Amino acid sequence: MPRMTDKLRYWMLVLPALAVMVLFYIWPVLNIWGISVTEPTAGLGNYTKMFDSNAVRVSFVLTFRIAAITTVICLLLGYVLAYTIANFAVRVRPLMLGLVLLPFWVSVLIRSFAWIVLLGRSGLVNDALMDTGLIATPIRFMHNETGVLIAMVHVMLPFAVLPMLTNMRGIPGSYMKAARGLGASEWRAFREVYFPQTLPGVFSGGLLVFVLSLGFYITPALLGGGRVMMISEYITYQIQEFLNWGLGAALSVALLGATAVVLLAASRFVNLRKTFLERN
Repeated sequence: MPRMTDKLRYWMLVLPALAVMVLFYIWPVLNIWGISVTEPTAGLGNYTKMFDSNAVRVSFVLTFRIAAITTVICLLLGYVLAYTIANFAVRVRPLMLGLVLLPFWVSVLIRSFAWIVLLGRSGLVNDALMDTGLIATPIRFMHNETGVLIAMVHVMLPFAVLPMLTNMRGIPGSYMKAARGLGASEWRAFREVYFPQTLPGVFSGGLLVFVLSLGFYITPALLGGGRVMMISEYITYQIQEFLNWGLGAALSVALLGATAVVLLAASRFVNLRKTFLERN
């Protein structure tokens, strides 16, 4: 009886969450898959059209390239910031952590419009550079990959910082002191003792940023101006402009499949359960 009671309590807790997941995630995904093979006619015509389209291939390559570059930049900047907060900024740590979290309190749409104001031809950045005499003509920051990358790094940076900061704050400082006490230089102690222990945070932050970047829409659409069309914008374009629900749904399924492949590939090299669930 006690075991049956424990199992009953377990399922009473699990079933509501499972029902919500089925209703609001699995069922819509299945509907999208259904639309992809039934609109406008039944069959795999939408997938054939998708694989034969050069525009779709270019959009997918562009999406993965921008996501990869964004991830690398976020990891480099985020590692330095997380390391500083975890090890040096003891007195101002709450303030710095608050500044990292501050962007979450502002809409992504507002932040993207702010970058338009900053990076436009008559924006604050170009005006400042021209006033100081560093440039003679405005630099084209927008409607290209440069502006998209700048804005996406700004949006995604907290997602890289927080996992790495959580990981770093769990590393005892005595490890570095012991390494220095045994004669290791500061750089060698960091390279051989500290950095390997931060890899779970680096992997989780990088994977989080990359996966989120694959499906990003607002910032690339505004800063790219239609010239940097990532796959999410291409899907919206197909549905809103051409009412091509079948192809749009097929692209959505392909994006979901690509994300799943990324996670599957990562799981071959990284223990995702340990990376995301365990805390040092």
